[in-house]
Amino acid sequence: MKNLKTLLLVAVIALGFNQVKAQSKVAHINMQELVSIMPATKKMNDELSRLEKTYVDDISTESKALEAKYKKYQAEAASQTPEENEKRNLEIEQGKRKLAKSQQVAQQELSKKNNELLKPILESADAAIKAVAKAQGFDYVLDSSMLLVANGKNILEDVKKHLNIQ
Repeated sequence: MKNLKTLLLVAVIALGFNQVKAQSKVAHINMQELVSIMPATKKMNDELSRLEKTYVDDISTESKALEAKYKKYQAEAASQTPEENEKRNLEIEQGKRKLAKSQQVAQQELSKKNNELLKPILESADAAIKAVAKAQGFDYVLDSSMLLVANGKNILEDVKKHLNIQ
């Protein structure tokens, strides 16, 4: 008797899931593709490229100065005292550490700026997807970049129209 109740409960749940599945409307969109074609993304990439170039130029200048100092110290090493050479070696090592720290800070700042600029773009894309999904009566919108099979409607073109993207 207990097995019969369990079997009946499983059957009811399975039928319930089939009913829910049959009533739900599912669409999909490739979120990466949408974000990549948004005009704000191009502006973001341009700004990040300019910032990166600034960091690269600064680090390059710092690196060249350190290299010149190293060459000078190498050329003068024979005429210096061992203490002076040790002091110069420490100075070069400190310069290398400072250069490595500058590179690390630049990378962190670029990452921070990327996140800061990307957030409103993702919010805009999300809002557009939700608006299109609601207007077309979709219950779920899945990111198709992670799907193996996508039988629902692809709403990328509809979202592009909503965002006025050609």
